Amino acid sequence: MKSLGIIASSGVLLAGCYSLEPARGVVPEMGRQVAFDITDVGRVGLGGAMGPEIAQVEGRLVSRDNGEYVVAVSGVHMLKGGYQTWTGEQVHLKDEYVSTAYVKEFSKSRTAVAGALGVSAFAFILTRSLTASGTEDQQTPGKPVDTYRAPRP
Repeated sequence: MKSLGIIASSGVLLAGCYSLEPARGVVPEMGRQVAFDITDVGRVGLGGAMGPEIAQVEGRLVSRDNGEYVVAVSGVHMLKGGYQTWTGEQVHLKDEYVSTAYVKEFSKSRTAVAGALGVSAFAFILTRSLTASGTEDQQTPGKPVDTYRAPRP
């Protein structure tokens, strides 16, 4: 049972928590998970390909050249709160389409909190009785159980 607890808590710690941090003027490295806030000009320019309600585009940065980002899109946040999941389609985002660039970073503090909560929840479960109470149906030894099979009509 202890090994199950170790596996469960290490799963929480290995998964980790990530947050989007502003790139602060630095071009993100190729292959990194990124997000871009889209401007009004970007919504007009991308409207035909992605829809007019785009607030933020998330995905993996494929390349950066000629004043535009090429992103393998994993999802799109909408202005009115919706979210669309994408499957890596590549989209070209011109510089004027982007107001803020973000890079997905590992968050040590969020991971520590999530790990502590996971270990605490597991410890709580371990301290409680997980067996059902009640009595089992007992059969009298040697006495067969009466069964009846009805023929199908």
